[in-house]
Amino acid sequence: MTAEPITLTTAHTCNCNHDDAETIVLDGRTIPHAVRHAAIFGALESIQLGFSLDLIAPHDPLPLLAQLEKARPGAFTVSYVERGPEAWRIRFTRAA
Repeated sequence: MTAEPITLTTAHTCNCNHDDAETIVLDGRTIPHAVRHAAIFGALESIQLGFSLDLIAPHDPLPLLAQLEKARPGAFTVSYVERGPEAWRIRFTRAA
């Protein structure tokens, strides 16, 4: 028997009464450094068109932003919600 691949259109089938329109918040400070960018990229890939993810980071994530733009040019609009000094909150909205 072959497993059916999970896609964005079939992945969410729960009845847990959450609101998909809510902005997802990901606290990057809690993710181990060795896997931080990979985890953030994975989270961003799961965001549907028009939805947002707020990333909380311990510093201005300019290297991550450059890496994202290189890998997925124009896929997300990025805006700062909070700019330090102890935490940066950046909103990624899926554009393409």
